[in-house]
Amino acid sequence: MLTINRLSQADAQLLIEGARAKAREIGVPMCIAVVDESGNLIAFERMDGGKITSITIAIDKAFTAAAARKATHEYNAVCVPGNLAFGINSAIGGRLMVVGGGMPVTVDGDVVGGIGLSSGTPQQDMDCCEAAIEFFLEHHN
Repeated sequence: MLTINRLSQADAQLLIEGARAKAREIGVPMCIAVVDESGNLIAFERMDGGKITSITIAIDKAFTAAAARKATHEYNAVCVPGNLAFGINSAIGGRLMVVGGGMPVTVDGDVVGGIGLSSGTPQQDMDCCEAAIEFFLEHHN
């Protein structure tokens, strides 16, 4: 029998709050997705002005980060011709994201979920992910 640690709805809202604050600070309305440790969606917010295409991208970034237990920008770094991971972005029906902006959420060494953002540049999306995780770690429990 396994015991699994998982983000709660309250935890997901903290992550969204932290991401939203950073998105407002940088002036980029974002799509923000939070998933559980298996990559299943538990919360989503499309800020006013967030791109329509970014809805699916944010969800898939969060899915990748949680389910693969790896930040999407880490896949990007190795998904180049000649590397063994080249082409991994076509895995799982193209759902595996290799664009920066998806990060696993880890508590006490366990991946408990993931967050994905989309609508800015990959670096802006990553900055909002980092801000969300910092905010969550400061305020949860």
